[in-house]
Amino acid sequence: MASWMFRVCVVLLSILLSSSKAKRNTVVYCSACRAIVDEMSFSISQIDPKKTVNVGSFRLSPDGTIKDKKVPLARSEVHLSELLDGVCDRMNDYALYEDPETQEKRYRRFAPRADQDMSDLPDFKNFKFEGPEANALKFACETIREELEDDIIALLQKDSGRVQQELCSNISGTKTLCST
Repeated sequence: MASWMFRVCVVLLSILLSSSKAKRNTVVYCSACRAIVDEMSFSISQIDPKKTVNVGSFRLSPDGTIKDKKVPLARSEVHLSELLDGVCDRMNDYALYEDPETQEKRYRRFAPRADQDMSDLPDFKNFKFEGPEANALKFACETIREELEDDIIALLQKDSGRVQQELCSNISGTKTLCST
């Protein structure tokens, strides 16, 4: 009897989990994915490319040498993990934007960065700053970060230049979020 109840619970739980993933708002999740890549790429670009960090085992070999190597700090796994931990806090700099010509909705960055020219600011009348959409992007960001953390770090370490397309379009299975 107990094994039968356990099987029923497992089946119901799997149905519940699969249906919750199917109901994801593609505008929110696609925008969150793109925002993560944008914010991470910007943060990486702010690091001095000459800075390196030693990675390796730091153990002595039988011949008395230590096997380690230097990698750029900006693309190191430790640094990327730290950046990824704080990336969702920056989703407050984004809001739902409706393109006046195409009526396409997506989340866009409205807040300027420290070195950004003020003339590059978007037209604020097309942004929606209130309502349930305000926190949806941060929640989606946190979900993506939890589910795809290893994929995000691996793609950013490669520095292929196609991180957004790879992560937001080409990651297969249930992780596929958007096309374009």
